[in-house]
Amino acid sequence: MKNILVVDDSALMRSVICDIINSDSRFKVTDRATNGEEALDLLMKKTYDAVVLDVNMPKMNGLELLKALRDRKIAAKVVMASTDTRDGAKTTLDALSLGAIDFVHKPDRAFECKNGSFDKKLMNILDVVCHSKASVFKEETAEDRKAQMEVSRKLADLVKGSSKGFKGKQVVALASSTGGPKALQGVIPKLPKNLKAPMVIVQHMPAGFTQSLAERLNDLSEITVSEAVEGEFLEDGHVYIAKGGKHLNIDNVGGKLKVRYSDEPTREGVKPCANYMFESLAKSDAERIICVVLTGMGADGTEGIVNLKKSKNIFVIAQDENSSTVYGMPKAIYKTGLTNEVVPLDQVAQEIIMNAGVS
Repeated sequence: MKNILVVDDSALMRSVICDIINSDSRFKVTDRATNGEEALDLLMKKTYDAVVLDVNMPKMNGLELLKALRDRKIAAKVVMASTDTRDGAKTTLDALSLGAIDFVHKPDRAFECKNGSFDKKLMNILDVVCHSKASVFKEETAEDRKAQMEVSRKLADLVKGSSKGFKGKQVVALASSTGGPKALQGVIPKLPKNLKAPMVIVQHMPAGFTQSLAERLNDLSEITVSEAVEGEFLEDGHVYIAKGGKHLNIDNVGGKLKVRYSDEPTREGVKPCANYMFESLAKSDAERIICVVLTGMGADGTEGIVNLKKSKNIFVIAQDENSSTVYGMPKAIYKTGLTNEVVPLDQVAQEIIMNAGVS
């Protein structure tokens, strides 16, 4: 049985969430806290399999608690559960950057938590988080990012000066899920703006969050990052993130690669699903696809890459187990035997640069 800490300043909401968790025999709420200060005191003394954390609280809010845990190097597996997580995408991304593993939207009213949708989603996320890795995140400074970019520039210069490299049309296609937003911050800002390929990303997130994720990554990066827009053509040196709630497809139009969204049901339990992205590339005139699979639960991406291999030249990069928050998706593609490189997160960008090249 997994031990859970619930942190929420609303007595009613706290009671409802605890009842939902305790109704599942896999979990037990062993402690409750009404604010971040109480939770910090508990987390300094005890460990939990997961923490369900509200954002808006008196004395110390959820984000302040995450910062305090980071500063004290206390590892905790945190699920953000707040009304802020629906419209407050920035707050959610802040929480994920500070170490929260995943998030769930908490209805505005306590009685709405028992409509069958919230409790099912909370239990699914809680199960994943309990089996994930707790990490202590170091605060990344502007100097850290500058140093990382300098390393990438030097690598790009070496690659540019080399006679090696693929000469035809190519695409970098990346799939990620639980732990992905933080992982992407460790990859995308290290890519040069003259990457010799467009990059498309499927990150499992709801509608409304992917635009904020793209904007954040764009602010941190030299390479341009945006949420993919229906009908736009892919360009080298540009990263396109699939919109939440739609499936991303890449079509051939007049010798160019074009974004098309589709609205099929969820696949692998998610929408967007990376399998659609990879399979659509099989029908494109891109001659080579560099496939990247990062942290995430389940096996999304594997079937798509297997199908892609039937008609395309592919190169597959998978994140290794030690650096993955959840070693599900990378493990699934690794087990197929199709992976060319298995590397820790901090080496993913250099693998992309070396294989895609620069212009």
